[in-house]
Amino acid sequence: MVQEEHAGHDLLVVGSANADLVIGVERRPAPGETVLGSDLAVHPGGKGGNQAVAAARLGARTALLARVGDDAHGRLLLDAQRAAGTDTTGVLVGGAPTGVALITVDPSGDNSIVVSPGANARLTPADVRAAAPLVAGARVVSTMLEIPLETVAELAATLPAGGRLVLNPSPPAPLPAEVLAACDPLVVNEHEARFILGERAGELPEEWARGLLALGPRSVVVTLGEEGALVADGAGGESTRVPSLKVEAVDTTGAGDAFTAALAWRLGLGESLVEAARYAVRVGAAAVTRPGAQASYPTAEEVPAP
Repeated sequence: MVQEEHAGHDLLVVGSANADLVIGVERRPAPGETVLGSDLAVHPGGKGGNQAVAAARLGARTALLARVGDDAHGRLLLDAQRAAGTDTTGVLVGGAPTGVALITVDPSGDNSIVVSPGANARLTPADVRAAAPLVAGARVVSTMLEIPLETVAELAATLPAGGRLVLNPSPPAPLPAEVLAACDPLVVNEHEARFILGERAGELPEEWARGLLALGPRSVVVTLGEEGALVADGAGGESTRVPSLKVEAVDTTGAGDAFTAALAWRLGLGESLVEAARYAVRVGAAAVTRPGAQASYPTAEEVPAP
């Protein structure tokens, strides 16, 4: 009876799961240059995997729909999800090697990333349709573009009435109108906002938010790194700045994923966009104070006070 009362999930993440291969460098190499780095570290990652772990660690009832390879990296990713408390019944195994991200991190905490999608590229619209009960049972569905765009489009088309879609278009790509119309919110950083808007971008985050809302999403969140975020609701068109906490950044890898996961979860709990963003910037701030992506994510007790 208890299981029936708690059927479904607070958050379903549909996205990528990668093994992060991380090397620390004094500086990132210029074209044609070789630099020496630290010992190689292998961590569970991928934007989808990161969001699922971040939400589950905060206490959200979280499920992940993703695809990994039948290999050591895939087993590493599944173990990490289960350890965080994620429901992994939607994780499909096989079809290609597990995706890999090659990451260099410099002393300031900034990173450069190259991703080999692997099995992530085989997460298909048919997989979304087969997972219809997971989609229908989630308060919020969060996705990104490290999986095929056609799969994201299928997700937007099959979202049940009352369902809420959060999309981080990373890596950025042109978005169909029907996908944009389903976003509530569309979550972008400066690079993603400028890519989508092109020459119409303007210079201020408020301009980016207005331009993005004009393309059809119901709401927009622009992440601004250490400056926090800016949120704008399509209903009124007004934008609000949400400042972040001042922290000593150690490693920014995956911090945006922690922000988006926290935002999506709190929206599903019924908080306003501003309220959810205020919580999410605190989660993101906590994440940058520790090395790694998933290893850096706080529990609810570790989220800094406002």
